[in-house]
Amino acid sequence: MGIDQVHAALLPDGKTSQVQALRQHGTIAMVGDGVNDAPAMANAHVAIAMGAASTDVALETADVALMADDLTRLPAAIRLARRARANITQNIVLSLAVITALVAAAMAGAFNLTQGIILNEGTALLIIANGLRLLRRKEA
Repeated sequence: MGIDQVHAALLPDGKTSQVQALRQHGTIAMVGDGVNDAPAMANAHVAIAMGAASTDVALETADVALMADDLTRLPAAIRLARRARANITQNIVLSLAVITALVAAAMAGAFNLTQGIILNEGTALLIIANGLRLLRRKEA
């Protein structure tokens, strides 16, 4: 993950100051599980709450909630998020392309209403199937 610095045993104001100072150097992720971590998590680009025992404040502040106290699962969560983003982009592009083609073809009289609905619903099923690909596990 490219972690080259670790700051530990900081008080809440120290955590917040450290996150604010590090923001100048790039994207910052803050991992926390308690009330003392919430202010620093709010100042980070990405806030990660760790564990099902995280406080409500940490969970509300977090962008990502890991439901286990296992940071080794974080890379898998990042990979899944990247795959989901790519999948969403694919689905939006496919949907817009098909709708544009269907509108143009309908205006040209290339098919009737029933055929247009069947083509549209077929595309919807294709988009759903594409989204379901995220359920497959890809081991690194």
